[in-house]
Amino acid sequence: MTPREFLDILHVAERLKDTPRHCTTTKRRTESVAEHSWRISLMALLLKGEFPEADMDRVVRMCLIHDLGECFTGDIPTFVKTDADRDVEDSLLGRWVRSLPPEVSGELTALFQEMDAQETLEAKIYKSLDKLEALIQHNESPLDTWSENEYALNKVYAFDTVAFSAWLTDLRKEILDDTLAKIDREQS
Repeated sequence: MTPREFLDILHVAERLKDTPRHCTTTKRRTESVAEHSWRISLMALLLKGEFPEADMDRVVRMCLIHDLGECFTGDIPTFVKTDADRDVEDSLLGRWVRSLPPEVSGELTALFQEMDAQETLEAKIYKSLDKLEALIQHNESPLDTWSENEYALNKVYAFDTVAFSAWLTDLRKEILDDTLAKIDREQS
């Protein structure tokens, strides 16, 4: 990869810094997609000891790239995103990835295929962290920033995704405890 190709990739990825997500921060600022990706990457790094059988460096790579398609489409909340939206995002992302230098294109293509298939431990961990981080962020944001449907969604979301891991299931239960306490505290 040439220095120019490297810079071109970074210029596209920089869009995620300015791509707002549905979530807000503790101080009510709209979170960016880049911030979400950073935090799930940190989560993966911190969990290395909990999953000694997993290639957590690979999980970190998945976490870093998982929302690159949103450089082209923006963030659409999971409860609004349609199959047509996913197809457009996948198409635009695929076109961009194929245009990259072969060594980068090959690695990204393999990672995205593994992430989509959801068959490896690493892919399952990445997907769980992606969903759990959104729940954690909601618990950190003021309750009046939640959409009406999130009161119910935050109580059930991602339990199926984490079911493969007792540790992640326990984490999801802790997040639910935080959700219920937040709702009780802030609605009282």
